[in-house]
Amino acid sequence: MILAIDAGTTGVTALAVSSDGAIKARGYQEFPQHYPQPGFVEHDLNEIWSATLASVKQVFDQVGKDFQAIGITNQRETVGVWDKRTTEPNCPAIVWQDRRTTEILAELDAGSGVQRITGLPLDPYFSASKLRWIAKNDSTTWNKVISGESVVGTIDTFLIAKLTAGAVHVTDASNASRTQLFDIHSGSWSEELLELFEIPASALAQVVDSSGVVGTSNPEAFFGLSIPIAGIAGDQQAALFGQTQFEVGGAKCTYGTGAFILQNTGSVALVQDNGLITTVAWQLNNQITYANEGSVFVSGAAVQWLRDELKIISKASEIEELALTVSDNGGVVFVPALTGLGAPYWIPDARGTVFGLTRGTERGHLARATLEALAFQVRDVFDAMNTTLSTLRVDGGASANNLLMQIQADLLQTPIQRPKHLESTGLGAAYLAGLGVGMWSIDQLKTLNPVDSQFQPQQNLTSDYLRWKNAVSATIAFANQ
Repeated sequence: MILAIDAGTTGVTALAVSSDGAIKARGYQEFPQHYPQPGFVEHDLNEIWSATLASVKQVFDQVGKDFQAIGITNQRETVGVWDKRTTEPNCPAIVWQDRRTTEILAELDAGSGVQRITGLPLDPYFSASKLRWIAKNDSTTWNKVISGESVVGTIDTFLIAKLTAGAVHVTDASNASRTQLFDIHSGSWSEELLELFEIPASALAQVVDSSGVVGTSNPEAFFGLSIPIAGIAGDQQAALFGQTQFEVGGAKCTYGTGAFILQNTGSVALVQDNGLITTVAWQLNNQITYANEGSVFVSGAAVQWLRDELKIISKASEIEELALTVSDNGGVVFVPALTGLGAPYWIPDARGTVFGLTRGTERGHLARATLEALAFQVRDVFDAMNTTLSTLRVDGGASANNLLMQIQADLLQTPIQRPKHLESTGLGAAYLAGLGVGMWSIDQLKTLNPVDSQFQPQQNLTSDYLRWKNAVSATIAFANQ
């Protein structure tokens, strides 16, 4: 079996994946989110590591400890600082959702050169400005980085440091491409951007392939086990790989905390001024495969908001049943810009808005408007991509929602394919690790996770989508006041 570790934004999932692609065991452990002030989102790296150990132990308790390799996938732009020798964190990790660096980015005289090099627009979403914030606001931590006592990295790099007791400091090209410090064309850290953001190259991880052995777990750090670490990818790239979209044009949408749409563009990095991101999908045998990506900041997080703050549902899975208690949205439109607007708008100061409330508005109307908002945001991204799809593969927790999938098919006028296993992110990490130790070939991977359900377009929702666009325009206008 392969052990896949999927370190997400709100919890860590561990999977045991057998040689036939079946998920034999699953463990999951949530960890806390920290919001010290408005716009700030932080994680404690030690809490992520504890959640990792807890989820892995759940898997071991089910199927034992006989694993051929470990694959790691992770929330991407979140960045931390830790002691190079002890792996002890020096400060809270700044999460991809965090918006504190808006002013720092406004101060940079960067023009469009950053996007040309990295494929990424200047936005607080990415890691570079987060590191610059630490340098400007936490001199104790940053002095240790300058001296070489501490290193910086994304969550994959931290987990590998923990697994190897500090022996290995690496990241793969897909994660490196999300830092806004990586030249996606040359496949190396950009000296120009390291200078712009004032980050020492010596603190950064070595960039490696997404598949292949990079180190071995230290028995003293990891349940007495010595297992090769052979797969690494950012969570959305791992999901594209797990959906086996290896050909140019293949696309997937993952409905997680956010919604992330990726389309394989092969060996061509299509950097365009259309509100989309150009990213490294994966690197195999030193050859980069690229993708265009649209990142929607709030997807499943909107459902969590209904559950945790508004308390109109007690668990996320109840939203479909609640939405089906009404025949339509009752005129309600929800723009869930709870942490700003991502692709294709990139308005970090936007805030969530609800339009069309009346005295007759029910909980079901808001539930349905929330599901529609998730699908509308995905439509926005595909409109910006200006691409024709034959099908769209879906995964992530919310893809189990049949009503949402039907709304998505209707909005895109494209068949939606849902695979047997929805854990495409973890499966992608497992596939990369298994590929790295010779368990599978690329051709064999294509057979492992067949389509289980398909949703065909049944109606045209153009008028609803136009109302959504008007609501977004009003939201942006309010943010710009």
